[in-house]
Amino acid sequence: MQSLDRRRKKGTIYIVFWLYRKGYVMDILEKTLKALANKNRLRIVKMLEKKNLCVCEITAVLGIKQPSVTAHLLKLKSAGIIGERQNGLYTEFFIIRKTPLLKIWKVLSQTLDNSPSIKKDILKIRGIDRHKICK
Repeated sequence: MQSLDRRRKKGTIYIVFWLYRKGYVMDILEKTLKALANKNRLRIVKMLEKKNLCVCEITAVLGIKQPSVTAHLLKLKSAGIIGERQNGLYTEFFIIRKTPLLKIWKVLSQTLDNSPSIKKDILKIRGIDRHKICK
């Protein structure tokens, strides 16, 4: 795993695929499941399934403090579940669709579809205007 340190500079997505190719499937699975083992992180990923969001939008929907949202996003990003990109003034977060464990997420996602809190979150993100809430 020493050569992994050299690859860290290339980004989380690269590291996850490198680990997967090298046979560290158990490590990836553990990291992914730990990242998803929180209701707010599950809610975030479900929202990101619907559309790319910035921190302000996620904070508005979850109703928790911005530093907490940022910590959740970092945990999801380090597990290779989400990514980020700059879109003008905003940093948008999105789901990484080409992940080795996408099948696991699909099963979890279908199970969460009937959750009342998930349904409320999806309705909220439809009505959010980032130009009004992000300062």
